[in-house]
Amino acid sequence: MRCRPHLRCHEMLLKSFFALLTLTSVALAADSRPNIVFFLVDDLGQRDIGCYGSTFYETPNVDRLAKEGARFTDAYAACPVCSPTRAAVQTGRWPQRTGITDYIGAPMKPGLWTRNTKLLPASYSDRLAHEEVTMAEMLKAAGYATFFAGKWHLGPEGWWPENQGYDHNLGGVDRGGPYGRGKYFVPYDNPRLPDGPEGEHLPDRLATEANKFIEASKDKPFFAFFSFYSVHTPLQSRPDLEKKYEEKRNRLGLKAEWGKEDTREVRLVQELPVYAGMVEAMDLAVGKVLAKLDELGLAENTLVIFTSDNGGLSTSEGSPTSNLPLRGGKGWMYEGGIREPLVIRWPAVVKPGRVVDTPVSSPDYFATAMELAQGKTTSQVDGLSLLPVLRGGSLPERPLYWHYPHYGNQGGAPGAAVREGDWKLIEWYEDGKRELFNLREDIGETDDVARAHPDKVAALAAKLEAWRKDVGALMPTPNLAYDPAKPSGRLPGAGQAKKKKKK
Repeated sequence: MRCRPHLRCHEMLLKSFFALLTLTSVALAADSRPNIVFFLVDDLGQRDIGCYGSTFYETPNVDRLAKEGARFTDAYAACPVCSPTRAAVQTGRWPQRTGITDYIGAPMKPGLWTRNTKLLPASYSDRLAHEEVTMAEMLKAAGYATFFAGKWHLGPEGWWPENQGYDHNLGGVDRGGPYGRGKYFVPYDNPRLPDGPEGEHLPDRLATEANKFIEASKDKPFFAFFSFYSVHTPLQSRPDLEKKYEEKRNRLGLKAEWGKEDTREVRLVQELPVYAGMVEAMDLAVGKVLAKLDELGLAENTLVIFTSDNGGLSTSEGSPTSNLPLRGGKGWMYEGGIREPLVIRWPAVVKPGRVVDTPVSSPDYFATAMELAQGKTTSQVDGLSLLPVLRGGSLPERPLYWHYPHYGNQGGAPGAAVREGDWKLIEWYEDGKRELFNLREDIGETDDVARAHPDKVAALAAKLEAWRKDVGALMPTPNLAYDPAKPSGRLPGAGQAKKKKKK
């Protein structure tokens, strides 16, 4: 008669043991989730990296990432200028849903517009709303330590990284560039980045801060978002690196060559020493963080993402780089303005040396991190997780979209675009002109085949219009003060880049 209570006790002990084992397994599974290090470089063109074809700039650390991970050939920024792309990266949503459709600091309302253009740009939000769920908020709720270093540019004080889910913020403020007295050197005059010793260089300092965070957080899952101010203007390099590339340019016999993108001159050769020095300093900072991961034995289970927020600056503000064979650059709907470098390394999962031609875009990073961390969000996510691709599979084919209802500082005009498969349609809002390109056959977008494929134009235009309605895209409006007799804001899409000339 005593055996039954003993059996019940035994059963209870077994149940308790298995419950404890289950809890332990869950804890171990949570602890085994990968760390995430995200490098976002400002204004870096796809062709500014050695593994993407640059023969002038030297980027051995990013090239190493590509050899050890996956290099994406068809990765895109969500916008040809910075703040909208940054909003898309942080939220996983198209910029139009967040309301941030231009760089923050541009004239916000049509009534403030003074340029003689056919259209008045649409209004936009000048801050990332607190109601938006950021990548940091999602990961923090999932148990990750969170860290931000560098450029934020998503709103005024009160809307900075520490207000958007980041435990630490080193340098993230409202500014779009390093505009303190020392620019890229001390003094930074940055309220979220105390000055270091005289001569300290900003990219290296931010890497040091990132490494401090990684060291302190090594025993739990962490998320470090390293958002470079580099390689944005002002153009300023370490003197030794600038000298190195002056000598290299002379040794190679390189000279500046220029073409035309409508009314703008566009740089056709990578040869500017100051910019080359900025690119290398960025790469050195990446290498410093990678070395810390190696030192701590964390590299195997750390997902590293390296990308940019828009294309290289090639048609204004010194036009420091060339994006060839991609057309245009920052501020333009052509590939030079939106196609980005993207390298992802995760040794535990991603086979080294992979080259991926699947088209992907900025909102996909949030979706990827959410699946990795088993995180949640209350917002609609537009991106797709890249984990199937990283594991050797594929994504469902889908269109990617852009909508920029503004006049950029770099010569671009209000317009939209859609890419599906090999086809890309650009629609210019000033006159409704539509251009169609087959990117597989014409990556430089020199041959507009819209007349030869009217059905494809109509189909893509219909998808673009449906998407605009879905995301609530605001449109530019006619400028009643426009005077065609006066110098005007230029109209793009009038023809391909014109003949080269030398200086």
